[in-house]
Amino acid sequence: MILRVLLAAAVLLGGSALALDRLFPPDLTRLHATGAEVVDRDGRTLSVLPVPGGTWRLRTAVADVPPALVDLLVAAEDRRFRHHPGVDPISLARAAAQWARAGRVVSGGSTLTMQAARLLEPRPRTLRSKAIEIFRALQLEARFGKDEILGIWLTLAPQGGNIEGLRAGALAWFGRPAAQLDAAEGALLIALARRPASLRPDRHPAAARAARDAVLARRGGPAAGLSAADRALALAADMPARRRPMPRLAPHLARQVAAGATGVVPVTLDAALQRAAERLAADVLATLPERTTLAVMVADAGTREVRALVAGAWGEEARAGHLDLTRAVRSPGSALKPFLYAMAFERGIVAPGTLIADLPRHYGAYAPENIDRGFMGRVTAADALRMSLNLPAVALLDRIGALRFASGLKVAGAAPRLPRGADASLPLALGGAGTTLREMVALYATLADGGRALPLRVTPGEAGAAEQAVDRRAADAVAAILVQPFPGGGPRGVAWKTGTSWGGRDAWAMGFDARHVVGVWIGRPDGTAIPGATGRRLALPVLARAFGLLPEAPREGMRVIAEAPREAAPADRLRLLFPPPGAALADGAGPVTLRAAGGRRPLAFLVDGAPIGHEAARREAAWEPPGPGFYRITVLDAEGAAVSAAIRVRAAETPPTGPTLIRLVPASEGAPRP
Repeated sequence: MILRVLLAAAVLLGGSALALDRLFPPDLTRLHATGAEVVDRDGRTLSVLPVPGGTWRLRTAVADVPPALVDLLVAAEDRRFRHHPGVDPISLARAAAQWARAGRVVSGGSTLTMQAARLLEPRPRTLRSKAIEIFRALQLEARFGKDEILGIWLTLAPQGGNIEGLRAGALAWFGRPAAQLDAAEGALLIALARRPASLRPDRHPAAARAARDAVLARRGGPAAGLSAADRALALAADMPARRRPMPRLAPHLARQVAAGATGVVPVTLDAALQRAAERLAADVLATLPERTTLAVMVADAGTREVRALVAGAWGEEARAGHLDLTRAVRSPGSALKPFLYAMAFERGIVAPGTLIADLPRHYGAYAPENIDRGFMGRVTAADALRMSLNLPAVALLDRIGALRFASGLKVAGAAPRLPRGADASLPLALGGAGTTLREMVALYATLADGGRALPLRVTPGEAGAAEQAVDRRAADAVAAILVQPFPGGGPRGVAWKTGTSWGGRDAWAMGFDARHVVGVWIGRPDGTAIPGATGRRLALPVLARAFGLLPEAPREGMRVIAEAPREAAPADRLRLLFPPPGAALADGAGPVTLRAAGGRRPLAFLVDGAPIGHEAARREAAWEPPGPGFYRITVLDAEGAAVSAAIRVRAAETPPTGPTLIRLVPASEGAPRP
């Protein structure tokens, strides 16, 4: 009979407990409300983002901390943790006796499970709260394993201010992951969880040291896996004097990929390279004009994984630091020309050694000019690309077709953005459309990878299907042409090209070797002009420094970009490039730039035997025709070589007959106008 009563009572109590558990389940909201940690390709922390409201809390498991720290925590807070069901009757009895003798709470008798329950649902420290903690502790033990309960404590333990959990505490107080904490550091964080306000080491170093030492000396020892020597060493360790800033590498990208995420978010970046790129950007920013900023990207040429991304001056309001400028749509200037030449080579329109004319030409109302408003005459296609001549590029686009060129750019991942309602037209060759740094890096990666187009990736995953955007031989030919030394020195074996948009609003430098693609953009976020800015002057030195951060591309096992052979003759033989023999110039159009190449400097320019004043070191001179008539232009070099050309200056109203009339049309520097 008694057995039946006891059995019935047990069933009743068990059923009541089960009903209560289902009616009042533990609230795990705080446990799941954790921030995001963005890690690099090797799992190294790049950035940490707080939970809404600004609390730094990262999900922490037993595996995220050293085993010795777990042993120390159990030894210091709850020696019988592995054996009790969530409540330790011995500890509760001792706490009750102390309370009865002292008339106040001396020790709470809380197990680690009860502490975890209190961290999940913070309440005032009252007897009623203690009773709820006991009930919750039993619930947690029924629902979770011991290591999972420790994970709750490790995630939510207060660490001072708005820091919670040992992973966040390790970053804030010691600047490294929790897995790398030593005994002294782990003991401080365990002690700090008890009284986070009064034990902060930056504000109360003496109290923090005493609490840490108490954990080590009185509650650590052999039970926590510490030898006497290790404990002595830990007791001698210094206190952290300040709270460290949370990791914030690649802040723009971290904010994008971690939006709405919790836990660990992997990206393809390399933490060491990202840190070096950000230091480089900070150095460069200090030298740039007011309100000017920059963006830098490094990508793997084969996989298209982004390895470093500096998207702007984070935190600098005057430089619009909150904007991701790798996604800003800007004019690329001449930076699209390499792909244009690749398409021309692919279609057999020209070859690298083909001579093409750098002379004025009208396309309806459109009259493109070179950036210096001069002309080089006949040059090879390779030299025209290296010197970034505008007139040959427009002529090539006219033969390829603007729509076809735009389609090719789209396939390569850099679809040009045109004004609403506008079609692709000839100014596209000179940057008359919008693109982004990310798209330009994808475009140059296509050239670096033998014409194969693939999208860039910032998160791990399968690469998409590649598409052959341009013939491999054409892409390799362009790559070889662009391999050239950096002005002022820098890594060798890099193919590079610069670009400058109209008015100096955007300065670009793009480059690649057999392994990496690098893009640099410098400008003002509001699109205002930077006087005197060019890609060569502002962005190219940054590109050279960025390649200096990268390992040298391997010479075996993958395609090597080789430097193309140069034309030797033009560099030696004296030539008069402009005006060409038989040219007819329009009177009253302004000064004419006489231009020569080759020969030994200093050069002398003469018109009808009379010298023209100019800088002796330069290969050009300005001449103002005195009026209509026939003239002989002569250039002499230091060794006595001479080249002449007979030309005619016509009255403005005289229609041309015979030789082509060259009209010198003033225009803004490099402006791609329709």
